[in-house]
Amino acid sequence: MYKLIIILVFLTLAFTSCVKHEVYPIEPIIEFNDFVKISDGTGVDNKGYLIINFTDGDGDIGLETDDTLPPYNANGDYYYNFLIDYYELKNDSFVKVELPTTFNARIPNVEDELASRGIRGEIQIELFFNNYSSTSDSVKFSAQIIDRALHKSNIVFTPAIYVDKIP
Repeated sequence: MYKLIIILVFLTLAFTSCVKHEVYPIEPIIEFNDFVKISDGTGVDNKGYLIINFTDGDGDIGLETDDTLPPYNANGDYYYNFLIDYYELKNDSFVKVELPTTFNARIPNVEDELASRGIRGEIQIELFFNNYSSTSDSVKFSAQIIDRALHKSNIVFTPAIYVDKIP
C-alpha cells in the first residue's frame, strides 16, 4: 500500500515537473478585450465596462491600499497603476480631453504566491463615459498599466464607442 502511494506521489511530481509554464516578459503586456455598455433603462449611455487582458512575467501587478509612500504617494506619478485617458471625436479625429475627474484607478495587489511564476488575467473597470457638456457622439479610451517595479505596459485603445445622449 505504501509503495503504491509513494509511486503515485512520484508519478504526480514527475508529471507536474514536466508541465511547461508559460513564460512572459517582466514588463506587463496588455490587449484590449471589450467595452460593454451598461444599460440603465433610460436610453442614454452613461457607463460601461472597459475590459483588458494582461500578462506579467514576474507577477508584480497591483498595489495595497496602504501603498502610499513614494513613488506611490497620492500626488506622485505612480499613485495610480491603471492609467486611462479619454478621447472625443472632433472634426473627424479623436482628441484627448482632460476632464475634472480622472478615470485612472489602482489595481489591487496580486498575492506573491499566486504571481511567482508570472500571471495572466483580465481587468475590468466600470467607467462613466457620457460627457454631458460635450456634443461629441463618439468617444474612446486608451489604457496602460504599471507594475510595482514601475515597468510600463504597452498602450491599447478601444475602438470608437458611440454615445447615445438623447432617449
